[in-house]
Amino acid sequence: TGNWLLVCSVILLAHTAHGCPEKCLCHTASKTADCKNRGFTEIPARLPPEIQILQLQNNHIWRINQNAFTATPLLKILDLSNNSLSSVAPGAFQKLRYLQVLNLTRNLIHYIENKTFSFLPHLKELDLSSNSIIRLPETFGNSTGNITLLSVKHNKLQKMERILLESLPNLKVVLFKDNPWQCNCNIFGLKLWLESFLYRGGISDGIICSAPGIRKGKDLLKVPYELFGACPLRTAHIHLASSHQHGLEQRGSLKPGPHGEPGDSGHTSCEPKPKPRPASLRHAIATVVITGVVCGIVCLMMLAAAVYGCAYAAITAKYHKEHLAPVRQHGTPKEKEPLERYSA
Repeated sequence: TGNWLLVCSVILLAHTAHGCPEKCLCHTASKTADCKNRGFTEIPARLPPEIQILQLQNNHIWRINQNAFTATPLLKILDLSNNSLSSVAPGAFQKLRYLQVLNLTRNLIHYIENKTFSFLPHLKELDLSSNSIIRLPETFGNSTGNITLLSVKHNKLQKMERILLESLPNLKVVLFKDNPWQCNCNIFGLKLWLESFLYRGGISDGIICSAPGIRKGKDLLKVPYELFGACPLRTAHIHLASSHQHGLEQRGSLKPGPHGEPGDSGHTSCEPKPKPRPASLRHAIATVVITGVVCGIVCLMMLAAAVYGCAYAAITAKYHKEHLAPVRQHGTPKEKEPLERYSA
């Protein structure tokens, strides 16, 4: 027992010498600081500068100061899951140039600002699952193009900007499930990107529509393109309208739908109307076929009329030849009289 106490004392002294926080366990060999489930409300200070793995899950951390990681520039894995973060200030992680894995799952984050994860050139895995995120920015930040895994599942996202995903050219896995996706024209760009992503061999759990009601539960990839056909014109109209008109359209879009569907908060400003229906290739082909049939019937009628006319003309000519020729051949009585006198 005495030997064990001596060993524990040496370990504690070593932790203190390396600047390990009082409530944490720092492992020199694995360069890990184990600070999970310790009741922290902020990032602990006096962390060893050589650590590469920092475990802070299951605490009550509600904010991250901009200088929180200044003393730990070599971090590669940061686990902040199951805390109380409601937002993340842009630049909060900018000192972590070697960070590869960032886990922010099971927090209270409502939105991510533009360039929140700037200057993380080695970041490969970003997990934002199980938060309350209602919107994502157009970019996660400068030098974030090496992200290979992105998870936004179990949030409150209704749409996602295609430009954000296109800024992550090395994505291999993206997880979308359990979000209230609005399958209207706002998500059309995401549909196109996802099709291309899967075609290139990417892995995804897919997007299941939550609204409008007629598409609830449907896979976005199986929603026909024709349903988005009327959106670009309406979108252009919205961009050209004044801000006041835009506000009126937004308020008008909150009216209940024509069928009062509980899952459909009315057609959005760019949701295609049921009428007029968008043109389709099948309708165009049907029109061409019908037109061809009509033209064919007209041509047949004209041909029949021509044949009938020719037949009638032939019969008439034959009649004249058979009945009038003998008369001309024998001549009339008046024509015979001079001939008889001449012969006499």
